[in-house]
Amino acid sequence: MIGLPIWFVIGILIFLSPELSEALSFDTPIDAGRAVMFSYIGLALGDMSSGLISQWMQSRKRVVLLFIIMTGMLILLYVSAPFKNEGFFYFTCVGLGFAVGYWALFVTIAAEQFGTNLRATVTTTVPNFIRGTVPMLNFFFVMAKAQWGIVLGALAVGMGTIVIALIALFFITETFFKDLNYVEE
Repeated sequence: MIGLPIWFVIGILIFLSPELSEALSFDTPIDAGRAVMFSYIGLALGDMSSGLISQWMQSRKRVVLLFIIMTGMLILLYVSAPFKNEGFFYFTCVGLGFAVGYWALFVTIAAEQFGTNLRATVTTTVPNFIRGTVPMLNFFFVMAKAQWGIVLGALAVGMGTIVIALIALFFITETFFKDLNYVEE
């Protein structure tokens, strides 16, 4: 569940950026392809940074917490759109990409929760479970959009993913110093 905000940002905020930017009254149309490109530039930088910061802080959980909080703040910035121009929007896409750039750390945490006999299976399966939540996120987004409009609907679902991720993170074991040489029985 700590990966929910990642796919919310990519699957809803970035993918629907033309519709959301129009609802936010941007002065020029936003291109979804460019939004994806800029978000993935940020994501690559975030993935590298989250791993390095994790080594520096000697913790995976604290870094994921930092990135989830950063994601929440950037979701708020995205939907408030204090500047209505293309440059600001794409800059926000880079920021959102960076903030959800804890994908590699998220997969590492998942893998380190299990013994050597299950680790490879978990490492390949957990990312697919999170990718598989996109239809569910879209369902909740459509419901929220019908109730409150596209912008507030996106905000509600986005903040919901942040809350769920924070709760899930609270219950996960810190794995940074964990001895990984064991077999699940």
